[in-house]
Amino acid sequence: MKRVIATVLAVAAVVSGCSSDPEEKPASPAEAGKLRVLAGSELADLKPVLDKAAQVTGVRVEFTFSGTIEGSETIASGKADGRYDAVWFSANRYPQAIPDAARRLGAQAKIMTSPVVLGLAKSKATELGWVDKPVSWSDIAKAAAEKRFSYGMTDPSASNSGFSALVGVASALAGTGSAISAAEVGAVKPQLKGFFAAQAMSAGSSGWLSEAYQRRATGEDPGAKIDGLINYESVLLSLNAGGKLPEPLALIYPSDGVVTADYPLTALKDAPEHARADHKKLTEYLRTPDVQRDIMSRTHRRPAVPGVELGKDFTAQTLVELPFPATEQAFDALLMAYFDEIRRPARTVYVLDVSGSMEGERIEKLRGALVGLTGANNDLVGRYRRFHGREEVTFIPFSGEPQQPVTFTLPETNQQAELDRIKQTAEGLETEGGTAIYSSLERAYQHLGAQPDDGRFTSIVLMTDGENNSGLDHAGFQRAQQQRSGRLKGVPVFPVLFGEGNKGEMEDVAKRTGGKVFDARDTDLQKVFREIRGYQ
Repeated sequence: MKRVIATVLAVAAVVSGCSSDPEEKPASPAEAGKLRVLAGSELADLKPVLDKAAQVTGVRVEFTFSGTIEGSETIASGKADGRYDAVWFSANRYPQAIPDAARRLGAQAKIMTSPVVLGLAKSKATELGWVDKPVSWSDIAKAAAEKRFSYGMTDPSASNSGFSALVGVASALAGTGSAISAAEVGAVKPQLKGFFAAQAMSAGSSGWLSEAYQRRATGEDPGAKIDGLINYESVLLSLNAGGKLPEPLALIYPSDGVVTADYPLTALKDAPEHARADHKKLTEYLRTPDVQRDIMSRTHRRPAVPGVELGKDFTAQTLVELPFPATEQAFDALLMAYFDEIRRPARTVYVLDVSGSMEGERIEKLRGALVGLTGANNDLVGRYRRFHGREEVTFIPFSGEPQQPVTFTLPETNQQAELDRIKQTAEGLETEGGTAIYSSLERAYQHLGAQPDDGRFTSIVLMTDGENNSGLDHAGFQRAQQQRSGRLKGVPVFPVLFGEGNKGEMEDVAKRTGGKVFDARDTDLQKVFREIRGYQ
């Protein structure tokens, strides 16, 4: 199979009959009246609609959630065969660009749509003169390069909204009127660098990004406030409708075009005949005018059926659809340029538990997860989830006390020597002694405090398999966090639950720092470490 864009984004949600991990969960038996669907996690908000659909049509949806790109890999590899009856992502552009995936796709029906646009706090949009006036991607890129506003965006290798934004701005800046090609990426790099200089927050999912923006806007999170988001129109309208923002977002629809998600519910060609019939029955119901209006009201996504009138919250502006790259080569060129050359580089400190309880299989899993981030496994996911050019990575192993930090700085090009050094260091991790979680976390903050304030995306990954039993305690960490400088207080910590790690304490650490807890107790540690990359 050819190289494809892939990511690790398996998100549990609150939909009846849903699960995650599209390749490892036991296959649910096929049966009439049940549609086994590999889907994007944002579709969890359709639960009330699908519950009603089950009552009316007799077709119950069983979701397994996955990232769009990871799902494309699952389809292309054949691992969806016999396990799923249909797929439902924000768009089919990814699998359709991969021959081995495209040939497995059957009948599809677009259920709803949502363009990816810029949302800015109303006062900032007014200050920029962008309210009720045509604004192009070039205008936005120029203001971003001048640092006249800041924004958050999802990682384009982890989320369709981020990749759609990257494609949209690159295509518009190229100005060719056609989908950007691999050869054209180089010409727009300078403008793209300016555009992404204003990006102040990254995330692995659109939902977490919007929640983080709201927490920062209200002061709940310690991170610096940002002016807006690039996200689905539906997410931005939902934020406004929630009534929790200090001021509403003004939605900016670039006059030269947007990339729109159209959410096609797509049957797989090898699905049983009864599943294909259920797919037809369900999609016909979901596309009825009354259901389309219900979806629009509940989710702020636009109807996919012509003739259904838009609600009052939607713009009357005619939206131009930008062409989307159709080749793997264009995807690859754009993403690799983004990570290695265009976006602001990252500075990450990995605080790594090597206490005695990590002996055996656990330390082997930790070594393997870190080695995987060097791209050593040479698999599809690893190409985009590895450490990238210009990135600064620090390891602080700890047991009864923290060890000395070991820092690696990757050059923009010819990175293999430094990646090999990271790999060698990871493979050399040895276990012994107790567990000084909070003293080691403090050591990470001390290290970051000694670094220049040079605009990098800065974060800490804290991985531990047990309870703190040495050095500073949890209460001591809480006191220290209150006393930090603004710059350090806003550094998010991403704790990884492993083994017997204290869930309550790790959740508190994440909340106090604006981070997020990742659970590796029942999931492969390498997958979790790769998922965290979307937030760095």
